[in-house]
Amino acid sequence: MKIIAIEQECPGAAADAFHRHARAEALRAWQLYQAGVVREQYFRADRSEAVLILECGTLEAARQALDSLPLVQVGLIAFELIPLAPYPGFARLFDSEFQVKESH
Repeated sequence: MKIIAIEQECPGAAADAFHRHARAEALRAWQLYQAGVVREQYFRADRSEAVLILECGTLEAARQALDSLPLVQVGLIAFELIPLAPYPGFARLFDSEFQVKESH
């Protein structure tokens, strides 16, 4: 399952606390990338928050993976998880058209 994870800074998080954990955070993110859990990593263009694309069997597996990040463990950030499903719109629009054409 493909999942979007949007970082949210926790209230009261101090900037210097992020710096103390930056190397450990980067190492764990890289390990999750190497394991095929984190497939893509971005920063939002409008603020300093990460947006991750994960590939996990369940939302719970995604949550567990993200909970292993040091910044999550020390309460500086959390993630909103958004599960994705294939877009069904094309089938609704074109499925009957293609079935008719294919039968000729």
